[in-house]
Amino acid sequence: MNNIKTKGFNTKAIHAGQKPCPATGAHVTPIYQTSTFVFKDVDQGARRFAGEEEGYIYTRLGNPTISELEKKVAVLEGGEEAIATASGMAAISTALVTLLKKGDHIVAGDALYGCTHSFISEILPQYGIEVTMVDTSKLENIENAMKPNTKVVYVETPANPTMKLVDLKGASEIAHKHGAYIITDNTFMSPYLQRPIEHGVDVVVHSATKYLGGHGDLLAGLIVGPKELLDPMRIPYLKDFGGILSPFDAWLLMRGIKTLGVRMDRHCVNAQKVAEYLENHPLVDKVYYPGLPSHPQYELAKRQMDGFGGMITFELKGGLEAGKVLMNSVKMITLAVSLGCVDSLIQHPASMTHSPVPREERLKAGITDGQVRLSVGIEDVEDIIADLDQALNEVAKQTK
Repeated sequence: MNNIKTKGFNTKAIHAGQKPCPATGAHVTPIYQTSTFVFKDVDQGARRFAGEEEGYIYTRLGNPTISELEKKVAVLEGGEEAIATASGMAAISTALVTLLKKGDHIVAGDALYGCTHSFISEILPQYGIEVTMVDTSKLENIENAMKPNTKVVYVETPANPTMKLVDLKGASEIAHKHGAYIITDNTFMSPYLQRPIEHGVDVVVHSATKYLGGHGDLLAGLIVGPKELLDPMRIPYLKDFGGILSPFDAWLLMRGIKTLGVRMDRHCVNAQKVAEYLENHPLVDKVYYPGLPSHPQYELAKRQMDGFGGMITFELKGGLEAGKVLMNSVKMITLAVSLGCVDSLIQHPASMTHSPVPREERLKAGITDGQVRLSVGIEDVEDIIADLDQALNEVAKQTK
């Protein structure tokens, strides 16, 4: 399709990167489920290994199904190129180890997904990389943390699970003023609701397992950004570390992306109604959702995002014990980690997704023991609220 980059989001989600199979004319891209590719002769193999001829060699180095996925996501995020990886953490770690070396410094948010937090705070220092973690929702904290050797600013927005936002334009300006790159985890929003590159961000990472896949049936990660930064991420780092997405998961992910816009619209509508219900419930102490006027960064959310997403964090007045009763009492909502599925998921960050973060650091970042994280699905919202309501009634009975 000509000028695909000028089309609407849903058109791009369906058509970008997609071509009929050159061999059979198949409408949907085939799953090239192969480890290796055949050369017509020795000279062709040599040319491909030397980079003198385009073509596929070995799936760890490239695969037609994966290539189509990468082209599609690059268009959706507004980036020059994209790299698909085996998981969100493979994307995050590959991006960071490429851009950082011994003696460098990274400024990162203090509220991050638990495994991201442990990778940055525990693994990077083992390789001589200095780390400073701050509340990145306040731009002055980023500015004050910058050093002459700062090479990367790493943020999530909204942050997992506190739902704090980062002013991407302001944070990008600070990073670039100091000669650093800025990386943003866009998992919670997806490119349908937020495109960080438009606000000056250099590199975007995703756990594509979540909203991009949308159905809880795959693991995948993505890196999006300029070719000059992504080329070394692909070769040698991803090539030699080996965190490669399988062709089958790439195919599943492309199928999920085609309905991303439709799903995200429903996630947003449902989450807004659930957040309003929770905020007005007498047993709920706090609700963290960017779509509520009570969110301290509500105005930033309206400027920076095209919708408020499907993620809600809240605290009950009875704290952790009340939260346990609630999570053990839901019937339709699933007690499970992860997020972004078509079905609603509920979990306890402190003991589950963020358990790798030491308690003192969790509390300092605003991740309390009593927080409950809810990924609002696309079920009929009346049924989601009814399930929460009966579970909250159980909380009232058991915590009198």
